[in-house]
This record gives sequence, structure tokens and C-alpha cells, in this order.
Amino acid sequence: MAETPPDWFVEILRDELDIDVTADDLTRSLDELPGWDSVKLLTLLVALERHTGATLSLPDLLEARTLAAVHETATR
Repeated sequence: MAETPPDWFVEILRDELDIDVTADDLTRSLDELPGWDSVKLLTLLVALERHTGATLSLPDLLEARTLAAVHETATR
């Protein structure tokens, strides 16, 4: 079972992407999130690179189907 993403991940979603989510929302399908689109994903990619200091793979992030999967991909 995957770990629950940390609070900083939820804060990035709220503060930088203006997505009103809680930790409980992170396992919902991205298709279920109001306002989710490719621009949000690119914005999240940049924010995660800034936060982690790592270069992330856009193709890998495109395969993620939930925000928890995005976090897992970004931090492995």
C-alpha cells in the first residue's frame, strides 16, 4: 500500500494550483477533480521540481491517475 502524501503536497495543490483538496481527495481519479487539466499538471510538475529539487519526467506523471500517484512518481 502506498504511503499517504505529506502535508506539503496538499499545500502545493491548494496554494499553487488553487485546488481545494484534502488528504482524502488524493486517491480520487484526476478526472473527478473539478478544474483538473493538463495546465494544472504542468504547473504541479514545476512546483514539485522546485520543492524536491529533482527533474521530473512528464511522461511518467502523465501515467498517474490520482494525485497520490503523482506524488509517488515525483518522490521515488
